[in-house]
Amino acid sequence: MRANDWMIWIAVLLPLTGCQGGKGTETKEPRRSDTKPAASSGEQDRSMAGAEPGLLSVDPEVLRDLKLTTFPAELRPGGEGLMAPGELKVDEQAYAEVGTPIPARVVRLLSGPGQAVRRGQPLAELQSVELGKARAERTAAEARAGLARQTVERKRGLAAERIVSRGELQRAEADAAEAEADLRAADASLAALGVTPRPAGDLSRFALLSPIAGTVLERTAVQGQMADPSRPLFRIADLAQLWLVVQAPERDAVRVEVGSPAEIALAALPGQKLRGKVAWVAREVDPHSRTVPVRIVLANDGERLKPGMFATAWIGTGGEGDRVVAVPAGALQRMDDRWVVFLPRGEGRFEVRPVERGRDLGSEVAVAGGLKPGERVVAEGAFVLRAEAEKQQGGGHEHD
Repeated sequence: MRANDWMIWIAVLLPLTGCQGGKGTETKEPRRSDTKPAASSGEQDRSMAGAEPGLLSVDPEVLRDLKLTTFPAELRPGGEGLMAPGELKVDEQAYAEVGTPIPARVVRLLSGPGQAVRRGQPLAELQSVELGKARAERTAAEARAGLARQTVERKRGLAAERIVSRGELQRAEADAAEAEADLRAADASLAALGVTPRPAGDLSRFALLSPIAGTVLERTAVQGQMADPSRPLFRIADLAQLWLVVQAPERDAVRVEVGSPAEIALAALPGQKLRGKVAWVAREVDPHSRTVPVRIVLANDGERLKPGMFATAWIGTGGEGDRVVAVPAGALQRMDDRWVVFLPRGEGRFEVRPVERGRDLGSEVAVAGGLKPGERVVAEGAFVLRAEAEKQQGGGHEHD
């Protein structure tokens, strides 16, 4: 009976022992598979952000999609100034709108938009019935005047030989004077029409000439069109220099003087600055915007600048003061309660350097410490690098 009892207990305990062993194996394997990848991912993040203190590494594929521009830190006057928006315009002293002086039909076009033209170069050929009549009258007046002059000369000779009376000579001289007056009147009529050159062929045709050397900005003339004197057919400008007209607030405009230095930034040329001087300050305030127009003359080497571009100008209004290191405002980014800039170090690496922010200088910011003149910093796209740095440090999760 005891032997049977032992066999029963063994039969009961063996399955329980096997279940406990199987249960321990199942928990250990998932624990190893779950924890190892997590530890590896954490170690990878820590190696990206902390292996080289102060350096940010960006994956080449990510870097390829980023639009980054760099700009050198520069020394510039630290005096007071104002920032004003404006628009590039043509130099009005080298600009012309060319139209027909009389109603005429456009017969032939000789130049188009974007074409460089010389002073006096034909732009188009037009035809006018009124001009044809005026020229015909002038031709007839010239013929009558010539005939009258010849008659006077002949009768003078005859009068000297007493073949004709002196009264007949005087009547011939009067007729010649009248013919000369008619010729002058015909010339005046042509001059009033604004078309003085006489063509070799058709009297009704004339060429529209460019009054200046420059570039054709616009052509509204169309072949066969009936042109009206009140509407220009061509707009021409010399683009060697342009005017930047900015709108200065009236409270600041009183401090702007002719000759004040100006630094210009254009959205079309990111990371670049142009320099100029104030050439003119308006004498009245715009009643609608309460601003004063200020003109800055800019050289346009290579004609990169285009009329109509928007720009922002920083205009000095005080003494130059101490020179300070300045960078574009977008280059400074706020990270971990401090200001930083990103300096490219090659191969997708960027130095994250803390700096001391100074005061605003228009579209730039003075850097009081931490940066030297000539060091290049990321200007456009710096905020993307900041986001990438926060992401690698784990700071990106705080914004979720």
